[in-house]
Amino acid sequence: QVQLVESGGGLVQPGGSLRLSCAASGRILTIHPMAWYRQPPGKQRELVAGITSGDATNYADSVKGRFTISRDNAKNTVYLQMNNLKPEDTAVYYCNLVISGFSGPRTYWGQGTQVTVSS
Repeated sequence: QVQLVESGGGLVQPGGSLRLSCAASGRILTIHPMAWYRQPPGKQRELVAGITSGDATNYADSVKGRFTISRDNAKNTVYLQMNNLKPEDTAVYYCNLVISGFSGPRTYWGQGTQVTVSS
């Protein structure tokens, strides 16, 4: 069993910062690519940031220069540092993990953490 648990969401004023964490547990024997997605109210879920097994990163254009994804392999945790937050960043943020196996890829999602940017 693999479980992803997000934390760090909350209410923040525009221009503020938050740091999200996603702790992975279970039968994870190697490093895998991970990502953060978000779903704003009334909109589709979208990719925010991704990090490869080699720690290469990519970001949505809307968050480049403001968000940073990183990982701590010793803690089996991925982070999303969010700076200069804007109201449009308001969304439920989800941690994502994909593990490839002989039976095909398996996708795991956290339960999500709410981020609200408002004055």
